[in-house]
Amino acid sequence: MRCVDDFRLRFGRRELVPIMIGGMGVDISTAELALEVARLGGVGHISDAMLPTVTDRRYKTKFVSTKQKQYKLNVHKADKAIVQFDLAQVAEATRLHVGKTMEAKRGNGMIFINCMEKLTMNSPRETLRTRLCSALDAGIDGITLAAGLHLGSFPLMEDHPRFRDAQLGIIVSSLRALQLFLRKNAKLNRLPDFIVVEGPLAGGHLGFGMDWAQYDLRTIVAEIQQHLQAEKLDIPVIPAGGIFTGSDAVSYLETGSAAVQVATRFTVAQECGIPEAVRQEYFKASEADIEVNMLSPTGYPMRMLKNCPAIGSGIRPNCEAFGYILDANGNCSYIDAYNRERALHPEVRRISVKDKICLCTHMRNYDCWTCGHYTYRLKDTTRRNADGTYQTLAAEHIFRDYQFSTDNKIALPA
Repeated sequence: MRCVDDFRLRFGRRELVPIMIGGMGVDISTAELALEVARLGGVGHISDAMLPTVTDRRYKTKFVSTKQKQYKLNVHKADKAIVQFDLAQVAEATRLHVGKTMEAKRGNGMIFINCMEKLTMNSPRETLRTRLCSALDAGIDGITLAAGLHLGSFPLMEDHPRFRDAQLGIIVSSLRALQLFLRKNAKLNRLPDFIVVEGPLAGGHLGFGMDWAQYDLRTIVAEIQQHLQAEKLDIPVIPAGGIFTGSDAVSYLETGSAAVQVATRFTVAQECGIPEAVRQEYFKASEADIEVNMLSPTGYPMRMLKNCPAIGSGIRPNCEAFGYILDANGNCSYIDAYNRERALHPEVRRISVKDKICLCTHMRNYDCWTCGHYTYRLKDTTRRNADGTYQTLAAEHIFRDYQFSTDNKIALPA
């Protein structure tokens, strides 16, 4: 019986273990996790979600407080149009985090950065250009374009000297999305180096509507593989979402996929950025504790644990400090929902907002517990301690289990 280690992911002359760890923000896919995966010969991701906030935590920068002071007089105003990011600071934060990570890299693997188009930051085009090009400046091995169609993202990088050298890929959830991307960028004569096909069982934001359960990852992967073959396009296809065991991965590799992207099992890795108390919530979760809802202000459905503190919270929007989801006009649907509830209940000190969540603040505080569909199976990957808690796992243990396991078995920790 074959295992994942019988296959290799090829980028030019580079051969890697065909395991890619998904880019989970905000600093959930930490540098430490990505570095460990690269050391083991796979592809690790860091995330560029809210990087000025992340660098403040990691490297003691002052980006958030500086921005907050600049716009402090706007805190209680509903109109956030004037709240802009300093692009030089966005670039500095990106270069700092990427540069420090790449300096620490060891082993034969690679480190990519996950870049979300829906992180609009009140200036979608210019902030996206800054984030992409600054990551290339800092030596990132590759960029994965996520959370959006990214129809204009390649042109934002085309003048960068590393545009044709770095590995650039796209996440799609349908053949149609891929076709739109390829058609839009055909004139650049620059194909994506890989395609991550994310299915309906993935964690966090989904590329489907609330009819997500009607779709199937294997069917979408097969459609995309057939299209690429018909068009004579040799682009690695990497399925993602619901690939829980090494045997799951092998079933895709045997049918022509170049690698698999996985994340859920690494949420409980010691190197992951999720706090220990929250990891225990993931371990304890049952299938009934997981839901897909429309609470995200991005407009995408999102999978999360029902009991996370973000749901129903009426926290005041803190766009002057954060504001990563503000659109080009300074709008965010959470602001609208918050102001509506505040107007309806002026006498209430702490209101509750049921239909949207403040994604920036709650992701920053690890209170928005996004997760994959199979999170309820995490308890079966480890041992229970005498006090009722579950043993967290080393990333190497999880990676090796994917790499070498067979017959749908999962190796428990020693």
